[in-house]
Amino acid sequence: MSSEREEESGEERGEENVDGEGEGEEENEGEVRDMEEWNGFLLEGTTEKGQEDDVLVEWKPGDPVTPQYVLRLAGYTEDYLCSPEDNIYNISFSRFKIRDLEGGSVILDLKRHCPTEIKDVNEQEAARFIQYHFTPAFLNLREIGATLEFTVGSKAVNRFRLIERHYFRDMLLKTFDFEIGFCIPHSRNTCEHIYSLPDLDPRTIEEMISHPFQTRSDSFYFANNKLIMHHKAEYSFCKGMEMDME
Repeated sequence: MSSEREEESGEERGEENVDGEGEGEEENEGEVRDMEEWNGFLLEGTTEKGQEDDVLVEWKPGDPVTPQYVLRLAGYTEDYLCSPEDNIYNISFSRFKIRDLEGGSVILDLKRHCPTEIKDVNEQEAARFIQYHFTPAFLNLREIGATLEFTVGSKAVNRFRLIERHYFRDMLLKTFDFEIGFCIPHSRNTCEHIYSLPDLDPRTIEEMISHPFQTRSDSFYFANNKLIMHHKAEYSFCKGMEMDME
């Protein structure tokens, strides 16, 4: 798997030395102080490069939901694991496009008009769930590219990460884990994730086609290893049930 990422903003971003070591130490320390005053994102759980919190501690209701927790879930979640208010970065998705990497055709292109930071409760809840309608031919694809466009509010997002878990009934089909990275405040961002689709046996494919919306997925979005968004989706693969692209 691989991903490509672009950022549109008024400035170009270079690499940061968050540890403040090596040459230019005094200059880096000044940059770190400025960034801490900016929005405090360096104080929200950053770790040294190469270190991850891989040790799974016993999780209790009310504890923060971590990537390690969702990677060990036994199945599709019955409820959302966070609330819309946990999206403190005001991340808003404005476009989602799927293309067949082998044939080059665009399979899906969904756009939302004029994303804003202010949304009512009904709109926030509706944005967390979607039903996709694909043809059976989708299940024969080997690789797809999924382009995501989103805007960020007034706080920088550090270590933005997406974990997707796809299921058919109680069977885990595949887990996808994408590191999106750092997003500056008030930015519009575009990233494409490459999905290598699972090899499915003919009987499973037949069952998925015959039972619409029993194929489902959880999408977990993290910042600094904290869950900030949880989206759900259901899929059908019935002929003649394609989504309206307009």
